[in-house]
Amino acid sequence: MKISNLKLLEFGILNAANMLFLCPQRVVHSVPLPLYSPYVKASKGLHFLLRRPVFEFSFGLTSFSARAGKASNKGSKVVEDDKGQKPVLVTKRQIQTLDKMKMGGCPGGEIHLIVGPMFAGKTTALIQTMQTQIQKGRRGVLVKSDKDTRYGLNSVVSHDGVKMPCWAAADLASFKVNLGEEAYTKLDVIGIDEAQFFKDLYSFCQVAADRDGKILIVAGLDGDYLRKSFGLTLELIPLADSVTKLKSRCEMCGKPASFTLRKTGERKTEIIGGADVYMPVCRQHYVNGQIVVNATRTLLGSQQVSNDVQAAKLSR
Repeated sequence: MKISNLKLLEFGILNAANMLFLCPQRVVHSVPLPLYSPYVKASKGLHFLLRRPVFEFSFGLTSFSARAGKASNKGSKVVEDDKGQKPVLVTKRQIQTLDKMKMGGCPGGEIHLIVGPMFAGKTTALIQTMQTQIQKGRRGVLVKSDKDTRYGLNSVVSHDGVKMPCWAAADLASFKVNLGEEAYTKLDVIGIDEAQFFKDLYSFCQVAADRDGKILIVAGLDGDYLRKSFGLTLELIPLADSVTKLKSRCEMCGKPASFTLRKTGERKTEIIGGADVYMPVCRQHYVNGQIVVNATRTLLGSQQVSNDVQAAKLSR
């Protein structure tokens, strides 16, 4: 297989970055990686070396060897040649070898996502799941956005009154810092409420589950009042082990409700409120409700124009 030095370097850097991200505790030896590398060579076993005179960087988990212009994965069955066949970069045997290492592989966490409209019971389900995990002897903590002050900052409270103490944070990174590294390391389960408000939701959950082995229970709105994706909640679906879509009950007809209708005229996406601002509705009554909202907005706009004209006449 022929590849350019640049491609070879890119391959090495990307793999090194991936391994450092996933299993930093497995790094055997590291020094600054040079901006270029004349060749890449594998040692015996599972240590992948990126080399240059004086500089050396090593990490585990794959059996790969290459020199400038050539590269092959020794554990693969297919090696790229002049006909353009693509190499297999990972095999079951390689993964099994990692699983059998005395140090173990990367810790396996979990991400469980709970989504739905407002008043669907997402927070209730989150609290019940957290309580179940704690009853099993696992150490857990609940965190919510500090934007939600409806029931105070120190508790997560559902619309039906279910309550649990929590941490309030502007973002999940600051939650981790304020909690402390030692306390974070001891955690088994992390619950996240109102997930749509966290800008670093995806990156935090990926690291916590993939690298740190945490179980994450994440609850949040999947859509806003316009039925568009809200925050980063839906971006967690490719990372999630399970996704639960809860429904509420339509306030108009009693049928299952999958959508949230905003009753007020604000156009801003983030308007925190309860039944005074929102109501759960089915598809039919969401569409009808939006027709009424738009008609009312148009009427109010016309009245405002009329009032402005009258005021201008009187001021002359």
